[in-house]
Amino acid sequence: MLLTLHVKPKSGIDKITPISEGVYKVFVKAPPCGGQANAKVLELLAKYLNIPKSRLQIKMGKTASEKLIAVLPEL
Repeated sequence: MLLTLHVKPKSGIDKITPISEGVYKVFVKAPPCGGQANAKVLELLAKYLNIPKSRLQIKMGKTASEKLIAVLPEL
């Protein structure tokens, strides 16, 4: 399964808001430098989907605000 995320780093809150099926707006307090925002995005998304963080992978957009995330199948 692929998800599209619109990420807003350096926000005042850590929050996920669904926009439509498979599309989410993600707000994180972490700055975009050093991969801090990406790490927090994956942590929040794993919690939101109730799956381990190891099942999430950034496919596109590691340095962009729009990201394509793959949800890997369970082993």
